Amino acid sequence: MGTIRQTLRRAIAPLTQTAAFRHVGRRVMPVLERAFAVVARGRMPISGILVPSLTLRTIGARSGEPRDVQLMYTPDGAGCAIVAGTNFAGTRHPAWTTNLLAHPDAEIVVRGRRLAVRAERIGDADRDAAWARIEAQWPNYRSYERESGRTVRLFRLRPVRELGRV
Repeated sequence: MGTIRQTLRRAIAPLTQTAAFRHVGRRVMPVLERAFAVVARGRMPISGILVPSLTLRTIGARSGEPRDVQLMYTPDGAGCAIVAGTNFAGTRHPAWTTNLLAHPDAEIVVRGRRLAVRAERIGDADRDAAWARIEAQWPNYRSYERESGRTVRLFRLRPVRELGRV
């Protein structure tokens, strides 16, 4: 399976760097993720086929309602995960990052395991190291930040406790 995954990554990664993907991806990927969630019974986002992925459940900063989003993550040791608010290189920060700033206690689902997490914003001193980890997993991912014209919000999700299986 590792060889197939690597081959797919090599074929797909360059496409994700195109302006066309960034324009279409922000509209199409959420629809594909919702459809795939039904097939996978919520255990894995579609992006999980290529990279470590999770479903993040935040509380809306303004609405107070639960919000789910599927994200690529980068393992950061001790069970932590790094997530980047790239928003397909869009000029605005994704809503989930605003939600985490307002309500840092959240939940994730990784490979069918539900975990309570606490989000910590990664500060300037640790940004380059975090980006290096991310780009070791998905080369040139920081180009989303350069092309967005904004400083992408990076978070470390630290597990608090396991909530069970989905």
